[in-house]
Amino acid sequence: MAVFAAFVVRLIDIQIVNASQLQADAAKKTSSELTVYGERGSIVDTNGNVLAGSVMRYDLSVAPVNVNEFSRTSDDGEKTKVSVEQAASEIADIVGTTGKKVLDIIDGALADNPESLYAPLAKSIDVDQYREIDALDVPWLYAKKHPARLYPNGAVAGNVVGFVGSDRTPLAGVELYMDSCLQSQNGVQAYQRGKDGVAIPGSMRTVEPAQNGGTVKLTIDSDLQWYAQQRLAEQVEATHGTWGIVTVMEAATGKLRAVAEYPSVDPSNVSGTAAADRGSRAFTTPYEPGSTFKTLLAASLIDAGLADPTTHVVADGWYHPSNGAEIKDSFAHGPMNLTLTGVLAESSNTGISQLGERMSAKDRYEYLKKFGVGSKSAVGFPGESSGLLHPWNDWDNQTFYATMFGQGLSTTAIQDVSAYQALANGGVRLPAQLVEGCIQPDGTVTDVPSSKGTRVVSEKAANLTVEMLESVPTEGHFGTTLQIPGYRVAAKSGTAQQGDGSGGLKSTYIVSMTGMAPAENPEYIVSVTIANPTTIRSSAAAAPTFQQVMTQVLKSYDVPPSTEPAPNWPTRF
Repeated sequence: MAVFAAFVVRLIDIQIVNASQLQADAAKKTSSELTVYGERGSIVDTNGNVLAGSVMRYDLSVAPVNVNEFSRTSDDGEKTKVSVEQAASEIADIVGTTGKKVLDIIDGALADNPESLYAPLAKSIDVDQYREIDALDVPWLYAKKHPARLYPNGAVAGNVVGFVGSDRTPLAGVELYMDSCLQSQNGVQAYQRGKDGVAIPGSMRTVEPAQNGGTVKLTIDSDLQWYAQQRLAEQVEATHGTWGIVTVMEAATGKLRAVAEYPSVDPSNVSGTAAADRGSRAFTTPYEPGSTFKTLLAASLIDAGLADPTTHVVADGWYHPSNGAEIKDSFAHGPMNLTLTGVLAESSNTGISQLGERMSAKDRYEYLKKFGVGSKSAVGFPGESSGLLHPWNDWDNQTFYATMFGQGLSTTAIQDVSAYQALANGGVRLPAQLVEGCIQPDGTVTDVPSSKGTRVVSEKAANLTVEMLESVPTEGHFGTTLQIPGYRVAAKSGTAQQGDGSGGLKSTYIVSMTGMAPAENPEYIVSVTIANPTTIRSSAAAAPTFQQVMTQVLKSYDVPPSTEPAPNWPTRF
């Protein structure tokens, strides 16, 4: 009776008095937690094509101290012995190495620590490889699951999409500046494990649910981006240039349909790209644009009532204004009787300088600011440059004139195409857009960019300027290179010798071509920039790529051919 009473008292103590504490202690000893990975959001183009996505990858490791021969049971129940050498060879075939290297890793770990329980064998193998590894049933081989980033288009739009580090930290491009949309949150599951360490069926419970990231939708058209990158790469290589940029913008919206660069980083193989080529020069690298900026001054003069397409000027090869500055044209010539239209067609520095004297430095500065010069775009790209536009009252005598033809200041490719968008859009400059928005997991859309425009010049001034630019493809120095059968094209070239940073000039040039089509109702603007071409050291180096990309744009978006004849403003008097 006494013994029985003792058992009863002990039973009451276990099941009633201290039951909660004992259960908690037991659970603590047998419970485990499991990380449930949230999925980082995707980056997609304007049509929903994935440019960056998330996948699961597996890191393989081995417990060297446990490496030994083992038995493997086949599907029909037959057991066979598997030697260490055989297992190493099977593993190597799957992960892309040799059996000897696998054995060397094991032996090296044991040499350092005879009780070693860990040695890495392979990193980031894919799901198919993992399934093959799992089917080997190697008892001393372990796989750790983790999320990884996948870039199915490689270097296409890589400069814009950006990339993440080995620890999945965003480092560049959209991956970085839209991280607040893309980032996920890991969850936690808890379970009770048995003596063998395996989860007890039915014990799994969610402690904290995982949260997936949102989807960033870009304005980029990946098909057009691919085409532009291909044509750009061909021309940069053909002209022996160092880098190039092609931007395509929609006139009515400010949306960037392509921001193609060469060289461009492959986010899947960042180390394979030189550090200087891993970002987006379109946003981050300012340069003196050259004669493409004559267009902006022409529009400003017309808007202010100081000139029109037929305004006369006698342009000589050199111009020596009274303030002591010296201006010369890019080619030797005698006096030319040009209209403002002819100044643009001939790209005359001396002609635009004389006409530009009609407007004060302060007013020209204000127009340039309205065109977006000297200010970052609305995109907010990481490391974006605002370019350089000194205050007008800091301009010296030479800069007073140099800014009329795109020197003495600097701009980015995005600022250049944005300024021309204002002219294509009837004088209203819209914020440049690279991101259409963030699509949250619940379907709501956030981070939608502003579409509020800024009036830069009158609609009349913008339209007349575009009409004048039609003389460049038809009467300029490019023959038929810029012409597209069936379409009226308006464009302006630019060639700028680059400064050496100490007031002198280097022997290198940045050449460009920016224009729009169809000229009577512009729908798209294309800008091509090539740095340091050596086989052709003028804007003629950029002309073929401009024509190819613009042709593809008009075809891709089913833009109807022109039905109205060009006004053909006179270029001479």
